[in-house]
Amino acid sequence: MGKGQYRLREKQLNIRLTEYEHQLIKERMEQTGANSLREFIMDAAINGFLIKVDYSDIKELAYEINRIGNNINQIAHKVNSDGAVYKPQIEEIQADVNMIWKMLRTKFYQIPF
Repeated sequence: MGKGQYRLREKQLNIRLTEYEHQLIKERMEQTGANSLREFIMDAAINGFLIKVDYSDIKELAYEINRIGNNINQIAHKVNSDGAVYKPQIEEIQADVNMIWKMLRTKFYQIPF
């Protein structure tokens, strides 16, 4: 019988890390009191949990803020070229800003206003 025939763990996993990632993992390992890096990584991978963050609200908010920025740039260009700003343009920006505040309050703060 060969040397590794009775070995229970026959699969090997190799990963590459940056120096920062390696140091961070070692620091966390020391905080947990794990005896080895292998023990720490196995425990984290098998018994740990993942947090999935949904950024869709933030992306939607960023899109709306970008729209407001574009509107403000258009108004600034109009003012610089002929000195006139029209009320509907200002009202559109006010409505967009109000929508962003509403998104912030309902999605991120969960505070009814």
